[in-house]
Amino acid sequence: MQAHVRDRLLQLNQQFYRQFGQAYAEKRDFYQPGMARLLDRVPREATVLDVGCGHGRVISMLAERGFRGRYIGLDASPVLLDIARARAQAVTFPVRLLVRDLARPDWAADLPQAHVVLCFSVLHHLPGRDLRVQVWRNLAARLRPGGWLAVSVWNLLRSPRRKARVRPWAEAGLHPHEVDPGDLLMDWRHRGHGLRYIHQYTLPELEAEARQAGLRLREAFLDDGENRRLGLYAVFGK
Repeated sequence: MQAHVRDRLLQLNQQFYRQFGQAYAEKRDFYQPGMARLLDRVPREATVLDVGCGHGRVISMLAERGFRGRYIGLDASPVLLDIARARAQAVTFPVRLLVRDLARPDWAADLPQAHVVLCFSVLHHLPGRDLRVQVWRNLAARLRPGGWLAVSVWNLLRSPRRKARVRPWAEAGLHPHEVDPGDLLMDWRHRGHGLRYIHQYTLPELEAEARQAGLRLREAFLDDGENRRLGLYAVFGK
């Protein structure tokens, strides 16, 4: 992917979450079953690094599970982080929330290693394999020996309703030949009209990118949505 296309897609998503961050939080203020399934396994005294924490759903879910460890959440959206900070006021464990842009290579440089690294609904927003592998390597570097990394990506084309939300690339000022196979432009219709970039992963592709960061797949499953197949979850270790 050429740099100007990557930058345009990053800009598109930055603009979306700046404009629709509050609306997104309203529509996504529920717990996905796949997330719950994985958070049930988090040790209560662990250090958790939540990369792409958004509006802080994981904070509340960990609190409900008696979590007493240390939580660090990162997101590129100040709007979503403000909502997460409000959630953090209701929990008793220490919460640190930081604005970080995963497109920058140094986003994880000063962060401690964690027993559990979470990256829910993030990787599919990163355009180009090179950028995603760079992020995978940073995720792996933040993982303690013996720890585990859980990721999720959207599997939206399994839903006819969501498949109908795919828009032509011309609406973003791009041509189909400029983007990668699996790249999609999706519309948004709550409190206005917006566009987002999404990469539709396959499990082999997800595993191949993780392998380049020295990670091995431990488990994968589908969950979420009306057919319990709209989210692809995977757990990795070193």
